[in-house]
Amino acid sequence: MTDLSYDVVVVGAGPAGSMAARYAARSGAKTLIIEEHTSAGSPLQCTGLISSKTIDECEIKQGPWIYQSIKGAHIFPPNNTCISIGGEKIRAYVIDRKIFDRTLLEHSIDEGANIMMKTKALGLQDHHDKKLLHLIHNGCKCNVTAKVVIGADGVQSNIARWSGLGQVQKYLSGVQIETGYDVMDTNMVDVFVGNNSPGFFAWSVPVSKDIARIGLCVDPSKTQLSAYEHLCRFMQTNLTIRERARPGCLDMVVGCIPLGPQPCTAANGVVITGDAAGQVKSTSGGGVYMGAICAKHAGEVAANAALSDNTSAQALMEYDRRWREAVGRELSMGMRMHNVLGRLNNDDLNELMGFFNEPGIIEIINQYGDIDHPSILLGKLITKARGKSVLKVTKVLLRMLIG
Repeated sequence: MTDLSYDVVVVGAGPAGSMAARYAARSGAKTLIIEEHTSAGSPLQCTGLISSKTIDECEIKQGPWIYQSIKGAHIFPPNNTCISIGGEKIRAYVIDRKIFDRTLLEHSIDEGANIMMKTKALGLQDHHDKKLLHLIHNGCKCNVTAKVVIGADGVQSNIARWSGLGQVQKYLSGVQIETGYDVMDTNMVDVFVGNNSPGFFAWSVPVSKDIARIGLCVDPSKTQLSAYEHLCRFMQTNLTIRERARPGCLDMVVGCIPLGPQPCTAANGVVITGDAAGQVKSTSGGGVYMGAICAKHAGEVAANAALSDNTSAQALMEYDRRWREAVGRELSMGMRMHNVLGRLNNDDLNELMGFFNEPGIIEIINQYGDIDHPSILLGKLITKARGKSVLKVTKVLLRMLIG
């Protein structure tokens, strides 16, 4: 295969990669996307639950990839009481991530980006004033030169490592199955907090009235068991799940969630975005919404740098500045909330959930709750949580706010 040359090469055809390529091509850069798998969205490593804002942020129309509209959640603390939040407003969608990812990739191609599937990056090095990517495409080795490489290659990003940008702050381990399930309300998800999922939570997400996605994530530093072992235990011991789930497994997803961006996300001729840069909501584990916002900036800045022939780290730090200005505070706040919640024991969680279930608090949650921007709700709850009766809760909320 003849060696190729581009202004911008995006490594990874997930949502962040497709959005970055779309904006780079739209800005006039000759753009290439490489993807090591045979199709976008495979293998799947996602719950398939996205916020309603994500569709607008990704600039696509609703399509057949939407299975359910979600209006709220039933939250189960360790004492197995139930707290219901939400209302009539659609807050999220259960989707087919494979079709969703392919739709985003098609839009980037429509903007003029080229795509090479079954193409794996083997190495990255400087080549005069450009970057040289060593690839293997359909079993044949080749090289591609780029003025700027965008690393959208997900968890354990090679581009981040090769360019000296390092790893994200921490990783969660997760597993999910799709199985037959007696869904009580297809507009609600179930969330379970406590010892079954140390450091995070478990969930049941409706696909239809007869099928649900059941899974959990754990912080490996807080347990000796694997996520799969925790899921098996959870399905055997949780009464709600045990009563509704049917035998068998239709599908299984195993993966990691990266949390906490690197101190710097730009180097000479390189920027990283999406999961590769830890641009993931630490409170929910969702990465598509934040990734889309950041990837747009990555594509624009990379294209402008390439077209102006100034791809220095200093020039590309414009991307770092932009995305931190847009979502940096929310990601930082989310990490604080995640760290505080991860230190709570079952009694603490029961007390915190009991506070959420008090008169007036549910109304605040329903009014200000935003899966993409939880800091707004946090501020409202701190204002409400005053007085000796909720002193402990107030301290927990303040630790989330100030770290």
